[in-house]
Amino acid sequence: MSSSRCNRNLHKRSLMCRSMSFNLIKILVALLFFSIVPLKSEGQFHDWCIADEQTPDDELVQALNWACQNGADCTKIQENQPCYLPNTAREHASYAFNSYYQNLKQKGASCYFNSAAVLTAHDPSHDACKFEVIP
Repeated sequence: MSSSRCNRNLHKRSLMCRSMSFNLIKILVALLFFSIVPLKSEGQFHDWCIADEQTPDDELVQALNWACQNGADCTKIQENQPCYLPNTAREHASYAFNSYYQNLKQKGASCYFNSAAVLTAHDPSHDACKFEVIP
C-alpha cells in the first residue's frame, strides 16, 4: 500500500494503518508462541508434570507416595537407578508425578496432586534420567 493512499483521508488512513499494525502484532505473537513451545513430530505439544517449586517437601513426599501407589512407575527413582540422583523430594516427586500423569492422562488423570504439581513444556530429563512422554 503506497503512502499516498494512506494520506488521502486522515480517518481512513488511521483505520487502515491500525488494522495493518494489529494484524502484524497477531502474526508476531503467533511466531513467538510457536518458536518457544516444542512440537512433537506429529505437530502436537509435549508436556511434562513436575513438582511445583513452592510446595514444601513434606507435601511433596505425601503426593509422591500417593502417585507411586496409584499408577506411577517409581522404579527409576529407587537407589542405584537412573533417576535416583539428585536424591531430593522435589526431583523424585517430579519423576513420579510425570510417570503417573503420562500413564493415566488418556484416562482423565490430571497434573494436580493437591496443588503440588504443574505442567511444563520444558523436558525435565537430565543425564541418564529420561522423563517419559506419551502422546
